[in-house]
Amino acid sequence: MSIPSSLNEAMIRGYATSQSWQKGEDYYFNGCVRSITERGGMITAEVSGNHYKPYQVHLSFEGEELDICYCSCPYDYGGICKHQVATLLVCLREPHKLEPRPTIEQILDRLNEVQTQALIQQLVAKKPELINDIEHFANRVAPPVTVESQTDKTSRKVTVNPSSIRSRVYYILKDSENAYEYGEYIEEDFTTEEIENLIEEAQEFSQQGDSWNAITMLTAITEACVENWHLVEDYGVDYDNVASTLNKVWSEILLNTEDISEAEKVDLEVNFEFWNNQWEGYFAMAAAALSQGWDYPPLKQILQGDIVSLWSEETPRYAEKLALLRLEILQQQHKFTEYLHLADATGLVAEYLTMLVSLDRVSEAMQYAQSKMNTMEQALAFSKALVYEQNAQPEALAIAKRGLNLPGNCQYNLAGWMSQIAEEIGDTVTAIQGKIKAFQEEPTFSSYRKIEQLAADNWTNIKEEVLAALAKSDGWRVKEAKIDIYLYEGLIEKAISLVNNLAYYEQSLVHKVMDAAINTHPDWVISNACPRAESIMKEGKAKYYENAIEWLKKARNAYISSNRKQEWLDYRTKLMTVHCRKRKFIGLMKKEVI
Repeated sequence: MSIPSSLNEAMIRGYATSQSWQKGEDYYFNGCVRSITERGGMITAEVSGNHYKPYQVHLSFEGEELDICYCSCPYDYGGICKHQVATLLVCLREPHKLEPRPTIEQILDRLNEVQTQALIQQLVAKKPELINDIEHFANRVAPPVTVESQTDKTSRKVTVNPSSIRSRVYYILKDSENAYEYGEYIEEDFTTEEIENLIEEAQEFSQQGDSWNAITMLTAITEACVENWHLVEDYGVDYDNVASTLNKVWSEILLNTEDISEAEKVDLEVNFEFWNNQWEGYFAMAAAALSQGWDYPPLKQILQGDIVSLWSEETPRYAEKLALLRLEILQQQHKFTEYLHLADATGLVAEYLTMLVSLDRVSEAMQYAQSKMNTMEQALAFSKALVYEQNAQPEALAIAKRGLNLPGNCQYNLAGWMSQIAEEIGDTVTAIQGKIKAFQEEPTFSSYRKIEQLAADNWTNIKEEVLAALAKSDGWRVKEAKIDIYLYEGLIEKAISLVNNLAYYEQSLVHKVMDAAINTHPDWVISNACPRAESIMKEGKAKYYENAIEWLKKARNAYISSNRKQEWLDYRTKLMTVHCRKRKFIGLMKKEVI
């Protein structure tokens, strides 16, 4: 069984927002998880939702943690969605419902070659679009049928069919247009995802040393996208992501292609000029990679160790991305001296430092950092390289300390890293300092407890400092941490002040504070729980009556804990009289509330 024994409701809540948890639990109780199977550690479920087709959920665990968590719904607001919550609840509460099924390997192992071929033919007969995927797979793993592609000065052998590629792009865009036109719900990023899968196929050719198949395929993809994007543009599908990916992959492939003739270069330059005009300059980096190649005189000087400017005019905005692509290629070719020259000349300090560390030139890297390291991000990359590459914790700790005084946007990560190293080498004072800095940037309950653990007997001396830092923190992500910490420390009134005006989707936080405040602040619980329940009853929406019951339970417990049971009974009688025609509510009151 792939479900860890430690799976519990608290763990599932931790993966989801309070709203997703609430809706997911509703889905679970309403039986929306229609089928659930397990194949080789992968749990698959169909969950009914707002769409006419059930959503597909895929889950798997790595040890005790959730590893893969996918749902075909468009949810993208943090944490797992309600369909995934409902599926996990079935795994937790009704594991017997998981139907064990054989893996694809086990299924195919039962078939001989003839049966496998028959299976594929039947699948293609039902879904003709699969033929293109099968053809491209066969082209990659089996001897291909060769097609000649002529240029003015040379001939290239390619195995991909450009017309087929253009058709695939066209039908991706046409299918998306039809889905929008006829009101069929589709995933927001469906179009981009499908086309980027094609671009990855072109990348695979390049990675296998087959640049001309890659160029032929990428040309067909780009042509078809530029020509046909209008099919989906009116429906709000932007080409930004696809264009950016094409630009990067074009640049990468061109830098890895050595034998581009002048005629081929001219053809590509004409294409890039046209595509740039159509798509607002998105292919500028690719055009530069083509025109410069590796023989560009300033670049050759830099690679030989001369510090010159790579750009004769103003440095373009893509300069750093292009330099990083060149560094990747130089590293793959083990040209480490040229790598260092280019990183130094283009100001890529983190790359320069980490390469020195990987070459076991730590003292040289430490000296370089003294004058050139100027951001937190550089310090974090350098410090991690020192630990992972050379196990040099003292040097890494010194770099992390210095980095916290530099400008940057990774204080939380850098401070946490510094604390981790310091703790490993027994420097408790620095470990605490790092944890506090990280806590100041992003407070969490676990970080608070960690500081308490590290401080040990000195906790009373720094506790107020940490609580003061917590009070200054703001933002929706901090609320839960604040509430957990205040309740842990018995600061009920501070927790109450945070939840008085929380919205409906944050009701789990209000419940948490009410549970803690029932004995100490019963009047607050009653004065807040009862109006929330009554507002639900006033709206008369039966599907929310269970939420009203939960608020009334809080009020009941507060009445009873303060020895006012009769007041509760009187209030309960009043509610049932006023809402006597609401049968679902009356039934829930009798069943759930004393």
